[in-house]
Amino acid sequence: MLSLSCCLVLWELMSGFIYVPTQFVEFFFIKYIENLLIGLMAYLQKLEWKLHRLECQLLAKLDKERRKSVTPTIRMMVKLYLRRKLQNENVIPVTAMDNYNLVEALVSRILYMSDIDEKQLLLYAQMANLVNLILQLPNIDIKEIAENFSKFACNAHTICDSELRSLGTGLYPVISIINHSCLPNAVLVFEGRLAVVRAVQHIPKDSEVSISYVETAASTITRQKTLKEQYLFTCTCVRCNKLGQYDDIQESAILEGYRCRDNGCSGFLLRESDEKGFVCQQCGLIRNKEEIRKIASDIKALSDKALKCSSSGNLQEAIVLYKNIEKLQKEVCHPFSIILMRTWEKLLEILMQLEEWKEALAICRLTIPVYERVYPGFHPLLGLQYYSCGKLEWLEKYLALVIDFILWLLGETDDAIKSFTKAVDILRITHGTSTPFMKELLMKLEEARAEASFKLSSREDS
Repeated sequence: MLSLSCCLVLWELMSGFIYVPTQFVEFFFIKYIENLLIGLMAYLQKLEWKLHRLECQLLAKLDKERRKSVTPTIRMMVKLYLRRKLQNENVIPVTAMDNYNLVEALVSRILYMSDIDEKQLLLYAQMANLVNLILQLPNIDIKEIAENFSKFACNAHTICDSELRSLGTGLYPVISIINHSCLPNAVLVFEGRLAVVRAVQHIPKDSEVSISYVETAASTITRQKTLKEQYLFTCTCVRCNKLGQYDDIQESAILEGYRCRDNGCSGFLLRESDEKGFVCQQCGLIRNKEEIRKIASDIKALSDKALKCSSSGNLQEAIVLYKNIEKLQKEVCHPFSIILMRTWEKLLEILMQLEEWKEALAICRLTIPVYERVYPGFHPLLGLQYYSCGKLEWLEKYLALVIDFILWLLGETDDAIKSFTKAVDILRITHGTSTPFMKELLMKLEEARAEASFKLSSREDS
């Protein structure tokens, strides 16, 4: 914090007792605010340390076997009750965004008893008993703890980094108030542990803000099933209200169904009335159900093997298997199939782990048209895929430099600029512009533009 003498100088400067240049006042004021923020952060860290220390003391009392049962969800519940205890004792403050009343107001799965099986209820009870054993607090309500676990299931959020890689789980009661839509007008992102909701389109005054609880790149039936199982409600958003209409049937068949056996036809298939085969809705060709079933069975067998290989670290074998899966899927899946897209994503991930950059770039480019179709214009996943493509194109430029200088001059810089620009156009909306992630992206874009400008001037000089 600023010293008393410094604060007095500031007060005198701002009160007009002595005259100094405006820049001098601004300097002291900025420094004062900076120090206030540093002091506030230190204060908050001190409060969090008190909570963390108490949690560690309680966990240390458990025997080794029970400690193995302490999952992240159980730890989150322990922290919730410890925070309430410290707030009740005035050790840490209660705020509008951080108080137990917000948790009490959340919807519980237990309110929908008919939709929960007995195994799930038993699991909630067992977890509640373990939390009670850890806390050892008087007058604690085990039934309330079990109900809070059911609230976690409906209301907890996966905390992700800027590239949407999962880091953990957190309960954000204020965010949980925001309703779901399969065509949302806002997006939830995280800056560290801070949850940020940003609009991705103009939201008129008094209109409801919505985010998506589930993966939106799926058929209406799949989205509805996921929402019902996880959140116990039936979505009635604009997209879901089209269920059963021709456009929705077509989109679902393209995303998760089968393609016409004529490679020159872009039609989608629907079952025949006698269910003996599938008929193309564009050219009328019929595809045998047994043929599709055989290919689907082969894909399933290969997928199981590929998963085992990638899990055990045998990445080269996994690549071979996923390429075989891709080949079979191309025989039965539409080019815009999300099933095929997921296979490309797995291939891309493994190729990048193995630093096979050229092949990774080729796969990444295959995913872009599908991403553009299945995600709205300002979806963060689309922006991040452009970013991945841009980074690979940028890297490809340097590889080309080593292999062939002429190829470098004519190479991937312009492609990288296009991909980075598309990424920035989307991610500045979903991620803002002040985060370290966005500053890094903007810097990469400027570097690519500077290099392109240098190459252009070199050609003009020659």
